[in-house]
Amino acid sequence: MLNYYQTDVVVDLGWEFYGPVIGMLVLIGLAVPVWVSLGLGSIALLFITDVLPLSLFGESLFDGIDAFALIAVPLFILTGDVLVRTGLSNKLLDVAEASVGGARAGFGSATVLGCGFFACISGSDAAGAAAVGRMTIDRLVKQGYPKPYACALVAAGACTGILIPPSIAYIIIGLVLGISASTLFLAAAVPGLMVMGAIMLTNVVMNRIHGYENAGQGFSFKRWISVVIDARYALMVPFVILGGIYSGIFTPTEAAAIAVVTTIIIGLFQGTLKVSDFPKMLESSAKVNGVILPIIALSLPLAQTLAALDVPQAFVQSMTSITDSHVALTLIMIGILILAGCFMETTPNILILSPILLPLAREIGMEDVQFCIMMVTSLGVGFITPPLGLNLFVVSGLTGTSVLKIAARSGPYVISMLTVVLMLAFIPELSLWALD
Repeated sequence: MLNYYQTDVVVDLGWEFYGPVIGMLVLIGLAVPVWVSLGLGSIALLFITDVLPLSLFGESLFDGIDAFALIAVPLFILTGDVLVRTGLSNKLLDVAEASVGGARAGFGSATVLGCGFFACISGSDAAGAAAVGRMTIDRLVKQGYPKPYACALVAAGACTGILIPPSIAYIIIGLVLGISASTLFLAAAVPGLMVMGAIMLTNVVMNRIHGYENAGQGFSFKRWISVVIDARYALMVPFVILGGIYSGIFTPTEAAAIAVVTTIIIGLFQGTLKVSDFPKMLESSAKVNGVILPIIALSLPLAQTLAALDVPQAFVQSMTSITDSHVALTLIMIGILILAGCFMETTPNILILSPILLPLAREIGMEDVQFCIMMVTSLGVGFITPPLGLNLFVVSGLTGTSVLKIAARSGPYVISMLTVVLMLAFIPELSLWALD
């Protein structure tokens, strides 16, 4: 758990607070790297308010990443990269297609299921969008899907990357709020599957309306068995990760390490991975990790300063003074998260907003675990909503299709994901049933 410094200094939230915060948001809007914007905003707040010593900044940079649980982040990123380079991701897609490819809108459903399989290993949205998009978008177009819609389908399916365990987002929010990542993984299993099912159902409905795709060959149990046997090593990876975590044999961090070793051994054994591949593979993973960890490190001083200024308590008081309706307050929280997801990536949103919104969630009787699941799922919608829409940009870069055209076709998936968010917010059992 990230510990916040306590202080007896009480500061009224005036321009000495809003000035640096607005400045930080302006920098982010001007495309200044998020970690730079957060760092400058933290220094400005500490310097102007003097609520905490400025020396805290340097100490917090180290404390922000000095956590055993965070080791899982680069390891899961590396696992996803190895999965693609060894061709194991292709095997997982084959299993998905053999499982549901015979149904109406079968390959579209197989694409979403393939994204879910990839999510069980990598824990990353963008990686899933890139990996699955390379393999499926051209085939989706051949099946009759318009290219912008095919891109939107892959982008939406890849949202499961942070929603289906193991998820980097749940590791981070668990670290911030002091909740076991294993507990969050267990609680997120059903919600993650709900989102994947909602996306698949939406595609079926859209296919019924527009007639994009008809089933090719029907389901064949013999073919399914053959494909599963051929993909046995690829299927072993998510089985080892999730089976080990849920059974309590090892922690998520240990699971990430075992996943890396397992995928590398499989790749070397099958001859799909060579020693000469390691430098490029490590460089690619390091670049992704180099985006995430500086944000985590530089968000901690900001979060500590906000806590010292009693911003979470002030926020709760301001919201409850507007209305005492639990339904209205829940919808306000969801609205804040959806809006934040449209403009900023998941990691800084979690680090900044979770300590502020959790007291409000507790005020309306929401359990901490339920809040985490609802928050991550809400932020997941931001991967297919402009102007940020990271998954939209990933698939646009793969295909050359306009981001705006893809975003226009993503509307039905945004609605289906929001429906799941509302269910998770108002039906606690969906997140808490396995924890009783």
